[in-house]
Amino acid sequence: METYNQTSTDFILLGLFPPSRFGMFLFILIVLIFLIALFGNLCMILLIFLDTHLHTPMYFLLSQLSFIDLNYISTIVPKMACNFLLGNKSISFIGCGMQSFFFMTLAGTEALLLTSMAYDRYIAISSPLHYSIRISRRVCLLMIIGSWMTGSINSCAHTIYTFQIPCWKSRAINHFFCDVPAMLTLACIDTWIYEYTVFVSAIFFLLLPFTGIACSYGCVLFAVYHMQSAEGRKKAYLTCSTHLTVVTFYYMPFAYTYLRPRSLRTPTEDKILAVFYTILTPVLNPIIYSLRNKEVMGALRRLTKRICSVKM
Repeated sequence: METYNQTSTDFILLGLFPPSRFGMFLFILIVLIFLIALFGNLCMILLIFLDTHLHTPMYFLLSQLSFIDLNYISTIVPKMACNFLLGNKSISFIGCGMQSFFFMTLAGTEALLLTSMAYDRYIAISSPLHYSIRISRRVCLLMIIGSWMTGSINSCAHTIYTFQIPCWKSRAINHFFCDVPAMLTLACIDTWIYEYTVFVSAIFFLLLPFTGIACSYGCVLFAVYHMQSAEGRKKAYLTCSTHLTVVTFYYMPFAYTYLRPRSLRTPTEDKILAVFYTILTPVLNPIIYSLRNKEVMGALRRLTKRICSVKM
């Protein structure tokens, strides 16, 4: 290992799967989850694109979420699966940099996009008469562009700094992808200033959006409580609970990992928590938004009828 570290620029991903039958079981399970996530998110994107009833700001934002999740899980799982099957845990310096950049871009963009979706639901429920004005297509497009640009700029800054570190104590990353905090533990220079910037970024992309989402849903629930229509209250509660489920699964493991000091973290715990926001969230989002959404299920039935009528 020492000879390898000194003569190669490649990194080693120690991975998630132990070399045992349990490791093979985990591998098969995660590959199945990956395939379900691909199918679910692709179906959601196509359904929203093909059904005109879903051509609204809420579903435009949802299609972006599915697009992000589709790329998000594809950035992590294929490389992890290939390494396990081939028995080769290495990843090139450029490959590691690209994986780290895309991971942070997609993670930051999704965090901001979920905030935009919470704002969309807040306006739809608390000010329905002004919804078409305050959440127009232009506003929706600006929220999406802003989320992507902010996520990309933040990711670019972190990637450039991390991959300019001049020397490494080891090139064996105790993780299943090129996660920046895991890589910083291998640096042979003092990185406390940079670790502080990671903490600030985590506050900006995790704590502040989550606080904003919590406040917006607090206002939504207050408005829902004063609704006279029982059907309207039921629909609003269902929408809010769906969004809050997605938000909780995404933000909580992320925040617990990135807002703690290095001394309180362990590689095993970090890998387990990372499974939630890199693998489970992308597969849960389309399931939650489809099975608990009457409009999506209605669009699916209409599309199925159209396909059946064409075949006949």
